[in-house]
Amino acid sequence: MKLIFVSTPAPVRLDQYLLRQFPALNLGRLNKALRENKIKLNGKKLPLSTRVQAGDEIRLFLPDDQLAASPQADGPAFLQLKYPARVVYEDAFLLLADKPAGLPVSGEQADTLLNRVLLYLFQRGEYRPGQGFAPALCHRLDTGTSGLVVLAKTPAAEALLTGLIRDRKLKKEYLCVTFGRPQPAKAALRGYLVKDAAKGKVTVTSRPGPAARQIETRYDTLAVSGRLALLRVELVTGRTHQIRAHLASIGCPILGDGKYGSNPANRELKFKYQALCAWKLTFPTLAGPELAGVSGRCFQLEKPWYCQQVLNGQLK
Repeated sequence: MKLIFVSTPAPVRLDQYLLRQFPALNLGRLNKALRENKIKLNGKKLPLSTRVQAGDEIRLFLPDDQLAASPQADGPAFLQLKYPARVVYEDAFLLLADKPAGLPVSGEQADTLLNRVLLYLFQRGEYRPGQGFAPALCHRLDTGTSGLVVLAKTPAAEALLTGLIRDRKLKKEYLCVTFGRPQPAKAALRGYLVKDAAKGKVTVTSRPGPAARQIETRYDTLAVSGRLALLRVELVTGRTHQIRAHLASIGCPILGDGKYGSNPANRELKFKYQALCAWKLTFPTLAGPELAGVSGRCFQLEKPWYCQQVLNGQLK
């Protein structure tokens, strides 16, 4: 058993803190350990998303060989990668990376967005394993979703950025193609989301409940083509699979979505990943030096290829 007393200048997720302390671990091992009651925070089994702060006590019931760094000659997993992340914006405190569809943000495999970011910073001489603060994900995208992801480069920036997201001050806009045309063409959808962790799926309902979390999703139809619609979506709340499940609940699942969508349509139109892109981020006006570089700014990607195909009627 390993006893750790947390030392951090700002609250941080339990999984991120443990991954920094023990680079040999990964999210897969942490999730398995949690399921087996091998991680205790202040004497309790709590989700890996729980934020820890200075003075908290963590007990890890894992063998030393799982916690020790592997003596492999090829070094950290990110050094095995061929391509670094595509970075849209970077300063001393944060960076914005463009995640391709099909790439997980983090996890057991070597090729993740986080590892591509580490490779990018390593190649620029800004990061060395075990030295200083390791870049931290401030939010996540599903593996099949493409688009902008925010990462912090300092503890202070991480605390500020996660606070912005938690308080819904960072405006997130998506582009997606739905199988079905939503009616009305523009609306604010509200409801409650219930998560089934065992199935890795969520359900949207109109009624509150003990396990239900309130959600709001706003959409605007930009174009229609045959059975399909191109939407701009604003994510007001940020729950698991929210956009995918919310649009599916009104009969307009996202094209390419194998979990909530139409698999016959996905196969017919040859979509392997969902046609959903985290397209635009707008930061509020902010005080202080850490986020001065993004204060009041909007960052936007080029529209994905499938958007133009809906606009010109090629995809329908």
